[in-house]
Amino acid sequence: MSKIVTVVKVVLLFIALVLIRLFETDLFYDPLTLFFKVDHSTAPLPEFDTLKLVAFVLLRFVMTTGISLLLLWVLFRKKEIVKLSAVLYGVLLVVLLAAFLVLIQSSESGGHMALFYVRRFLIQPIFLLLLIPAFYFQKKS
Repeated sequence: MSKIVTVVKVVLLFIALVLIRLFETDLFYDPLTLFFKVDHSTAPLPEFDTLKLVAFVLLRFVMTTGISLLLLWVLFRKKEIVKLSAVLYGVLLVVLLAAFLVLIQSSESGGHMALFYVRRFLIQPIFLLLLIPAFYFQKKS
């Protein structure tokens, strides 16, 4: 595959991730988005449908993970990297989703920073930003 085609694919996949972020309020049910944008240091969590919130967080995780795995495939063209990444994403999902559920059920006023960061790891492609350099340096050595 030529470098130009690879660059175009990478750019399109990054645009897909950006579009998910840009249209998050239209695509996903997440009352915590607005809550974390305002001063939430002393406020209790807003009212929300827990099952619906978890379902949409899971949907967003699956969408960003799928795009991330495609991006890793385009960048490295190795099944092993995509398989390892998929396993890592699966472990990340189990651990973070469990933590997310515990935190939304037991959250008290003012103690939301752990929930903020766990949610962020679930809905943003932060893990991808760790995997790309890791696999790049592993490839170079």
